[in-house]
Amino acid sequence: MYRGSVHDLYRWPVKSLRGELVSSALLDHRGMAGDRAYALIDERPDRAGKRLTVRQNAAMLTWEAAYPATCDGAPEPPGPPVLYRGGEAWAWDDPDLPAALSESYGVPLSLRAADGQQDRGPTVHVTFEASRRALEEEMGAEVDVTRFRPNVHLDLDAPAFAEKAFDGGTTISAGEVTLGIVGENAGLCVRCAVPSWDPHGRVRWPELQSHLIAEHGNTFGLIMRVLVPGVTRVGEAASVANVPAPSALPAP
Repeated sequence: MYRGSVHDLYRWPVKSLRGELVSSALLDHRGMAGDRAYALIDERPDRAGKRLTVRQNAAMLTWEAAYPATCDGAPEPPGPPVLYRGGEAWAWDDPDLPAALSESYGVPLSLRAADGQQDRGPTVHVTFEASRRALEEEMGAEVDVTRFRPNVHLDLDAPAFAEKAFDGGTTISAGEVTLGIVGENAGLCVRCAVPSWDPHGRVRWPELQSHLIAEHGNTFGLIMRVLVPGVTRVGEAASVANVPAPSALPAP
């Protein structure tokens, strides 16, 4: 068993926009409550009805989304998010928002609200501080974990990249929550090109993805599902159970 704590919690209210750092979160059958619960829909004739993502338009990262402040730190989002860009703010139901987004991205858009719009279904993306630090050492440069858009970032006494050997029996506890590698598309998170963009979509770092492909099978972090729902908070105890035998773990 590995032990440690919840280092950070991130929620991404609108798919592919920048998100928010939160102190607590509810995790349940949806994944993280309020995560990717909203999306921008491409209305170009050849893509009508499909979600617009950073993979098609890196300028999406120039906008951010956050839920209104909650009362008493309640982790359930209280309502639709507010979108921000360049010091301006738009409520999700502002009739001028679709036009502002369309002008910014050069794409006709509509808005969609629906839970579970994560790429791999209603899941939780977990990353590990030891692996992030090791990746920094390998790259010889700072690696901001938000490039990988995690939900739960853990600081454990596990070696770097130990998660590569976690299997279907491995569980992670964080606060009241238990996560497991269960269901379709669970397990190691295969990366697209999004982490090669800095978190604000300004500069591309293609060497990062090339390195992940060459050295880590183009994976970083885990895709998990909630086995026991509840609230988790930054600083709470976290642990990994049912870890494979040491011989199965990656060499240091």
